[in-house]
Amino acid sequence: MEPPPPSGVKARILDVPLHGVGFQFVEITPHKITGRLPVTEKCCQPFKVLHGGVSALVAESLASMGAHMASGFGRVAGVHLSIHHLKSAHIGDVVFAEAAPVNIGKTIHVWEVCIWKIDPNNEENKTLIASSRVTLKANMSVPENAKDAAVNLKKYAKL
Repeated sequence: MEPPPPSGVKARILDVPLHGVGFQFVEITPHKITGRLPVTEKCCQPFKVLHGGVSALVAESLASMGAHMASGFGRVAGVHLSIHHLKSAHIGDVVFAEAAPVNIGKTIHVWEVCIWKIDPNNEENKTLIASSRVTLKANMSVPENAKDAAVNLKKYAKL
């Protein structure tokens, strides 16, 4: 059995935009997706704090990945994203994101995504910085040119 790839490699394969900002997956299951993001200049606004658009990218990406798995690897599409930015994270901080389903229906999924600033030495010490709800349309047919999305996800997910 091959050792698992580094979490950065997973991000490059599973979600190119997340990889671009430095996101690293920790856990990938149909009922929970988690990961870390070191806050660097790549993901900050000019005021040197985590850009709200990056938080929204993380929220929709994790919820979409979870919904894709939870729907049996059917195509999903985000139809609504609501995010509350509660506190800031600065360059040098590390944030931890967790997506979990609120409701998994036949055609509509709702996922909650929380993002915390964490103490890298003690992950129990965390501060909620953003809370999001993502609504997705599920169980659509997957186009031929996107069939590899499920193959790659199945490689790294705990199913």
